Amino acid sequence: MAISGMAASDTHSKLLGYLLWLFGFLGAHRFYYGKPVTGTIWFFTLGLLGIGWLIDLFLIPAMDRQADIRFQAGPTNYSLAWILLTFLGVFGLHRMYMGKWITGIVYLLTGGLFLLGVLYDFWTLNEQISMRHAKRDIFQ
Repeated sequence: MAISGMAASDTHSKLLGYLLWLFGFLGAHRFYYGKPVTGTIWFFTLGLLGIGWLIDLFLIPAMDRQADIRFQAGPTNYSLAWILLTFLGVFGLHRMYMGKWITGIVYLLTGGLFLLGVLYDFWTLNEQISMRHAKRDIFQ
């Protein structure tokens, strides 16, 4: 599929999207697909009282396609970074995986910088990875 002359790459996984959807009433799948505002709304409303969560079962393929188009592919695997953030974020392993060793160690010693850093990463992880890939492409 080509969008404005650029081919979309498979940066995000539908399988992981559906696995995170199981926790979707907390917005995990929406954060994964780069929708932090609605992810936060889902978190505080339990997936719009479960209604939005159920509707998302059918929206995941479209969210996956949008994420594949929106985010830059590269050597850092989005899905692995999101698994590390979602389940081990307070230990900073997702940051270490991305080569951000100093902040990874800070997260390790401070519980994800007192959870505020983990929340920040839920909002920005896709952009962090995409920017890292874009910078890498500039220097190659």
